[in-house]
Amino acid sequence: MKESFWGYMVIIMGILSITVVYFVQNITNTEENNYTALREVTEAAMSESVDMATYRKTGEIRIVQEKFLENFLIRFAQTASLAHTYKVDVYDINESPPKVSIKLSTSDDKANLSDTTGEIITFTTTDKVDAIIESKD
Repeated sequence: MKESFWGYMVIIMGILSITVVYFVQNITNTEENNYTALREVTEAAMSESVDMATYRKTGEIRIVQEKFLENFLIRFAQTASLAHTYKVDVYDINESPPKVSIKLSTSDDKANLSDTTGEIITFTTTDKVDAIIESKD
């Protein structure tokens, strides 16, 4: 009888260990994927929103704010996971010299998210990216 309890304990500890590893991996992958996606999407949106007419006339590199926001939101929506709720805060967009500051907050779908009922919205991970376009003269 004593040996069977040890067997049950080993099985239960194995299941608990696998569960803990799964949740830690899920949190780590979410944070890493969000940061990588945020950085890559910001870089791509900035390069697509360069005002080529101004660059051809004056040689000055500048971005169009509306075009950047449109490109950023479309690209980020394509890479975002449906299992999470995202909040994108754009703090600063300078057209010339081109600079962007963006903060991305992520929450699991299990959190209570309701602006209309007055409940508190909590976000589990936050990533921030400050990006500039550099040129070689």
